[in-house]
Amino acid sequence: MIELRPFNGLGGDNHGWLDAKHHFSFANYHDASRMGWGALRVWNDDAIQPNTGFPPHPHRNMEIVTFVRKGAITHEDNLGNRGRTEAGDVQVMSAGHGIVHSEYNLEDKVTEIFQIWILPTRTGEVPSWGSRPFPKGDRAGSFVTLASGVAGDDALPIRADARVAAATLKAGQSAEYALGKDRSAYLVPATGAVEINGLRVGTRDGAAIRDLETIRVTALEDSEIVLVDAA
Repeated sequence: MIELRPFNGLGGDNHGWLDAKHHFSFANYHDASRMGWGALRVWNDDAIQPNTGFPPHPHRNMEIVTFVRKGAITHEDNLGNRGRTEAGDVQVMSAGHGIVHSEYNLEDKVTEIFQIWILPTRTGEVPSWGSRPFPKGDRAGSFVTLASGVAGDDALPIRADARVAAATLKAGQSAEYALGKDRSAYLVPATGAVEINGLRVGTRDGAAIRDLETIRVTALEDSEIVLVDAA
């Protein structure tokens, strides 16, 4: 089962400094049929203007993964963490029993991110933050795990029964992802367009996937793909 969620049909708001699109119910956008997909709760597609951003605000008991598509995002929190995550790289925040953080685009150009929230399997723990570079060359032609709660994965750790993976494909290339039984996946091309089981998924469209043991993705044009695999 694959359900296409076209980018032009997503909810969202343009606040001037922030142009936000929501794949699932978030903030002022509410759709009872789009409250999440497995443990995946939020997938926001944000464009943040230069020298603006999200001032300090709290989170708790949520795994928050930020994939930077263009520009860079600078994180700072009340634990003393501070870091700048550039395009193609990933940051992860485990909110645990509570954290206050800010995220700003301190660059001279628009920053574009996917921000992904996943429900944790463990709550009330000590919060944490981390980031890691993931060069596009390392994920050329196949899926690479960026963040994971699965033991043994070489990725940024999250406290969830989930993986966040990405692949970079040239036009005509295919890649497979072993989803397995009783799992849910949500896939978005950050750039380009792909085909899954005959269904075309364009740039920033969402594909909600269930009941597929293996996901085979074929690039219709040069594409960068982000996928969440969640229980």
